[in-house]
Amino acid sequence: MSTAIAFDLGASSGRALLGRLDHGVMSVEEIHRFSNDPVRVSNRLHWDVLRLFHEIKQGLLSGKQKFGTPGSIGIDSWAVDFGLIGQDGELQRNPYHYRDIHTDGIMEEVLESIPAAEIFSKTGIQFLPFNTIYQLAALRKYQPELLNSASRFLMIPDLMRYFLTGEQLGEFSNATTTQLYNPIQAQWDQDLLQRLNLPSGICPPVLHPGEEAGRLRASIREELGLDDIPFYTVTEHDTGSAVVAVPALERDFAYLSCGTWSLMGTEVEQPVMHDQARELNFTNEGGAYGTFRLLKNIMGLWILQESRRSWEKKGLLYSFPELVNMAEEAAAFRTLIDPDDDLFLPPGDMPARIQDYAAKTSQPVPQTPGEITRCILESLALKYRMVLGHTEMLSGRSFRGLHMVGGGIQNEVLCQWTANAIGKPVWAGPAEGSAIGNLAVQFIARGELSGITEARQVIRQSFGVKVFEPDMYSIWDEAYGAFCRLLSSEG
Repeated sequence: MSTAIAFDLGASSGRALLGRLDHGVMSVEEIHRFSNDPVRVSNRLHWDVLRLFHEIKQGLLSGKQKFGTPGSIGIDSWAVDFGLIGQDGELQRNPYHYRDIHTDGIMEEVLESIPAAEIFSKTGIQFLPFNTIYQLAALRKYQPELLNSASRFLMIPDLMRYFLTGEQLGEFSNATTTQLYNPIQAQWDQDLLQRLNLPSGICPPVLHPGEEAGRLRASIREELGLDDIPFYTVTEHDTGSAVVAVPALERDFAYLSCGTWSLMGTEVEQPVMHDQARELNFTNEGGAYGTFRLLKNIMGLWILQESRRSWEKKGLLYSFPELVNMAEEAAAFRTLIDPDDDLFLPPGDMPARIQDYAAKTSQPVPQTPGEITRCILESLALKYRMVLGHTEMLSGRSFRGLHMVGGGIQNEVLCQWTANAIGKPVWAGPAEGSAIGNLAVQFIARGELSGITEARQVIRQSFGVKVFEPDMYSIWDEAYGAFCRLLSSEG
């Protein structure tokens, strides 16, 4: 039996999972879970990466106490954020959170000097105000001394791996999300770096998923009482790992990685970088084994998570299942929102923002937590239908249904409403998609799985899927028409 540990760092929590591969059956066991809370200091929002590093070490200790030294380790996380390493090898400061205000207005300034069409033709990445390119441009504008003194920028999984191994290396899937990596040239885009006056020397060498990327430092081995362990670059953007874990039997499939963010798309062999993809704000992120993920970022369950936090501050304590039950009891299609409206991006009082959106668009203003939750979930399902149609158009494919993976599939009402909205079956599973995909790449790298096709077959046999068949399509189709009119009037 082979073992590996996957560290899966999400935007709200992290976990360590021990994976076992035994005669073609994969199993996973959560051995450590921890919160990942951003820290506000004055008016700035940071990631507490030293706390994350501490929790990773606790995960290694937990694994050692239960199962001994694992065969390998891989780390995945959210994208775009990074740490700066100084000339002395030390982290210069805690990384900013992508929802921090430091990039406000920066994307617009960059696009005044470099047209959007040109950036997209070089990178194939959608335009989001917190992309790494704009975070670095903000440093150049506001903190040039910090940028000038840096020797490397490392994305979050690379930063954690550096702390553990001492190796300053990047990884392909996360590098592509920066909007500074040229997938055609297969390197950092030197022209973009030069025109933005960003030092090219801070960009790390880029490995592809499944390459060995260092071994556990001697000091960490001594501290934790562990043996030598190899690290592998997995598909380190957590969505890329989740796509590896999609248990699809067909070559052409559509997926939805559902969590704080919802990311919908398909695998392609070459990035789709024409004007229509740019106008629809699709992205081409690196995937595993020579693939790209043609996908769209959708705001996702962040809106519900932040609403729940707002209610908690008022003393209204609801679990997510309670909110979903209240949503089912509320009236259908009473109020809809565009989940991707900029109004819903920053932290804050999300219920009040939804009410403001409803009033501004002359819709009934939802009052109760059930009405607000129903508004969020219905709007997400309808947005999924829209993006699925765009994915089919851009890829030239027609999909029989939709594979949903990630923690969001535990919300079975959302899975069912998504099937209703798209009029096609939803195949849900596995819930721990990112960690399972992380483990799969490690086992492939070690020669214990032959490749991604066998890995997906093993994942399907080991974890299964739950099927949600569409229902009440005509009612949802009518609601989709109203949703499209709403977005058209807003646009």
